[in-house]
Amino acid sequence: MGGDSNSRLVYSTETGRVCPSCGKPVKSCTCRKKKKGTPADPAVKQDGVVRVMRETKGRKGKGMSLVTGIPGDAAELKAVAKDLKQLCGTGGSVKNGVIEIQGDHRDKLVEALKAKGFTVKKAGG
Repeated sequence: MGGDSNSRLVYSTETGRVCPSCGKPVKSCTCRKKKKGTPADPAVKQDGVVRVMRETKGRKGKGMSLVTGIPGDAAELKAVAKDLKQLCGTGGSVKNGVIEIQGDHRDKLVEALKAKGFTVKKAGG
């Protein structure tokens, strides 16, 4: 390949796809294995305060209530999400440690989470 820093191997008939970070074949890539051990979303604050916010980004103007900062594993988050969805009478999901509830139900969610013993704040406007 030479010493040109602007060129890199993208595909090889010998090894197949090549990782853009480390330059090794994708099947034996070392940098992807390191990424698997990282937490799902480091941007989610874990300071003991549960935050309830409303967001419309990427949803064609439809509002969605987001609940972040609930401690626990995926199974506990799903159980809390199920209770909150039943309380609001809407759908929702758990993605990357964030509970998403369809519609603007911030007031109901804050009261329900306070009743469960969490420290809750309304965030984002």
